[in-house]
Amino acid sequence: MFLPVNEKQFGFWKMRRTGMTNISIANLLGITRQGVSQALRAMDEKIESSLREMAQSNKIQIEKIDVEKGVLFGRSVPFQTNAYVFVSEKHGMQVWYEHDGDCGSCDEYTKCIEFIWDFASELGIKIEKTADPTKMAEELLAKIRGLSG
Repeated sequence: MFLPVNEKQFGFWKMRRTGMTNISIANLLGITRQGVSQALRAMDEKIESSLREMAQSNKIQIEKIDVEKGVLFGRSVPFQTNAYVFVSEKHGMQVWYEHDGDCGSCDEYTKCIEFIWDFASELGIKIEKTADPTKMAEELLAKIRGLSG
């Protein structure tokens, strides 16, 4: 599913994801709290639908969805490992599989670090920047799980 990142509703969703309240969003934009609430409900449905579709297409059994953070927690059936689906403004929908790899020799090394760093920033989460994307991802995922209860 296409995520409408340029729509006003997505902007409201991003603001809420960083911790802004509906009333703060409404006051900032000069609209009603009810208008913000309605827009967020509509965007939450789009986000959840997108996360579910991505999980289904990647054969991921869903454990939990945090619509407000834009994260799906699950388990990959074919790879038998934990899997995550993320909604990122900059990177779109991304699937991340837990794995122990040789990050230093991987062609995706730079992209992984960039994605982890960007996604943490989008969520307002501080993580330690290291040369090991696996360690950064583990720290980020632990913090996201903590936020998602």
